[in-house]
Amino acid sequence: MIPSDPSLSLVGKRIWVAGHRGMVGSALVRRLTIENCEILSADRRQLDLREQQPVRDWIGDMQPDVVILAAARVGGIAANDTHPVDFLSDNLQIQTNVIDAAAQSGIKRLLFLGSSCIYPRLAGQPIVEDALLTGPLEPTNQWYAIAKIAGIKLCQAWRRQAGKSFVSAMPTNLYGPGDLFDEQASHVIPALIQRLHVAKETKIPVTIWGSGNPRREFLHVDDLADALVFLLKHYDADEHINVGVGKDIAIAELARLIGEIIGYSGDYVFDQSKPDGAPRKLMEISRLTSLGWTSSTNLRDGLEGTYQWFLDNIAGTAMRRAAPNGFGHDG
Repeated sequence: MIPSDPSLSLVGKRIWVAGHRGMVGSALVRRLTIENCEILSADRRQLDLREQQPVRDWIGDMQPDVVILAAARVGGIAANDTHPVDFLSDNLQIQTNVIDAAAQSGIKRLLFLGSSCIYPRLAGQPIVEDALLTGPLEPTNQWYAIAKIAGIKLCQAWRRQAGKSFVSAMPTNLYGPGDLFDEQASHVIPALIQRLHVAKETKIPVTIWGSGNPRREFLHVDDLADALVFLLKHYDADEHINVGVGKDIAIAELARLIGEIIGYSGDYVFDQSKPDGAPRKLMEISRLTSLGWTSSTNLRDGLEGTYQWFLDNIAGTAMRRAAPNGFGHDG
């Protein structure tokens, strides 16, 4: 149940954004700059979150009031399938070290970020929060999913055992400025942007993993950051909460929309020898919308802005390392 008064003012608070250089962390830093709070951060050279004692020492020294745990090892189907130990072990270590250290230091509130991949592969659509642990996971990203499920349960355990104000939010598939544009590790939108940009410039055909039929929901990272700040202020409950837009799109339709934005006019080849992942993932978001938050960025506008960020920051490198491989989409 949601407490009768879950509100928390962020004014004057010291807020540690763990993972501040990532896509989500960067968006959180941008969003928090208008909250009249102090933003704390530590990059990997200063603090390896996989190491327990340094995390405890850092929190003890810096004394944050609030922690947002956005740090994680992330990647698409190919990366998950190729490096299962990294995705399971690194994420378990990161989240356990930060959550336990926060609990032991008297943090006022901690917000843990999970992922829609925590839900069963064939969960009913749209996916309600209660679908957790009701069926088998998608095999292609189960390692990451299991780690995130453990993080949710650890937050719940600290609430029940010690009354800690630790909550968990489950974003749907994300995109936007600062995304990972890497041929082996990208999620679907950056993978498609990079591939279609290269195809437009080189006139090579575009190959996409799978049939193109699976449907996915996409949330702009700046909308996620706004939702997370909203949740910090207004949500304090045992149950994890979905964060999404409530709409989905087929991968094939998404590819053609991105191609239209980029100006690609060639063919689309769908390699059905490669995995599709889950047939559909759409989040049920009434728990969030009932609190008064909805997303504000439509998909086309968000994609146009993301492509411009790609042109400004990544495009030259993408052309130099262009390869004939296709890309998979989120599992």
